[in-house]
Amino acid sequence: MQARGPLMIEHRLIERMIALIRREISRIETTAQVDPLFIDTVVDFISMYADRTHHGKEEDILFRELAKRTMSDQDSQIMDELISEHVFGRKITRELVEANARYREGERSALTIIKDRLTVLTEFYPRHIKKEDVVFFPAARNYFTEEEDQQLLKEFWKFDREMIHVKYRAVVQAMEG
Repeated sequence: MQARGPLMIEHRLIERMIALIRREISRIETTAQVDPLFIDTVVDFISMYADRTHHGKEEDILFRELAKRTMSDQDSQIMDELISEHVFGRKITRELVEANARYREGERSALTIIKDRLTVLTEFYPRHIKKEDVVFFPAARNYFTEEEDQQLLKEFWKFDREMIHVKYRAVVQAMEG
């Protein structure tokens, strides 16, 4: 397997979550209500899986190694765009968390913000994923030898093994206050 393999597999799971979010948007439109627990689950998935685990491998490993290479201007620009898109996704997720908290407190107008942020995520992620799968990952592969690519893959696996500990250490710390 090439190093981009796990990243592309992760994209497929993110796409499945996007489909669930679309279904929830339809439900919001029909009922004028949202399930705050569904939003909590979406936020956890986006924050821990899509951002921290998936984007973490990209930013902390792949992009780090690519930054050591002499990349074409076009590839360098795309990498910068991807990093900016990751920041954008974090911003939208924070806004979703804030709106969900306000909705829980009884602020009905927060429902509009929740629906909007969910819609933004359903539009953002497919474009972002396509840019990575179709354009960036194939181009990035050209900057590594087979041995270097396999080393990236090993580092991805190590990153994943440690992620569960990062998540639950944070859970315990948050609960401790």
